[in-house]
Amino acid sequence: MLKQIPLAIAPDPEFTFDNFVPGANSGLLAQLRQLAVGAPPVFLWGPPGSGKTHCLRALAQAWQTAGAQVGWYDADTILPWDLPAQPSLLLLDDCDRFDAGQQHAAFTLFVEAATQGLAVVAAGSAPPVDLELREDLRTRLGWGPTFALQPLSEAETRSALRREADRRGIFLGDEVMDYLLTRFARDLKHLMKLLDRLDEFALAHKRAVTVPLLRQMLADESPQDSTPAP
Repeated sequence: MLKQIPLAIAPDPEFTFDNFVPGANSGLLAQLRQLAVGAPPVFLWGPPGSGKTHCLRALAQAWQTAGAQVGWYDADTILPWDLPAQPSLLLLDDCDRFDAGQQHAAFTLFVEAATQGLAVVAAGSAPPVDLELREDLRTRLGWGPTFALQPLSEAETRSALRREADRRGIFLGDEVMDYLLTRFARDLKHLMKLLDRLDEFALAHKRAVTVPLLRQMLADESPQDSTPAP
């Protein structure tokens, strides 16, 4: 029997301040919302799935909506790195993964940002002092306010998942939610990817999202596709 391939009609993920669940990170959210050109650089750190990239993308969207030019660079951005014309904001993500060439490029961008008075926000897996980066870059990353993103509580994680499911038009029952949160690591980034796969699987099989459907999807996938809770 041929399996139906769903059309790519699911809405693209949205990264805004409005759909960011701050939890204990309200101070960080306030700092980013009031960020202005020429402000000291801000650094965000935390484990994967803690919301660092969401914050940077939300900031980029807010500034671009206001007509500002934003330069975005992460560990997957191919060199050379050049700022856009008339930039206002420089964003550096995954700083802990920068190779030697990217570290040199990031330092050069920092110098240009300081010269032009740009706002700078960067993110990594640890505070700047603990990153294995060249000293001049590490020093600049730690110039201004540094925020450790605090993990969401179970209730906040449920809220974030339910909000995304509602946006997609998925009914996510309590049984499915309980299954996700008890059998998988509470890494919001991973859980969102799991929800994305579940949405596509449900569309392909023309079935509602239920625990049996989730089990079937996991059984059909290779072991590395799912990360169980520790």
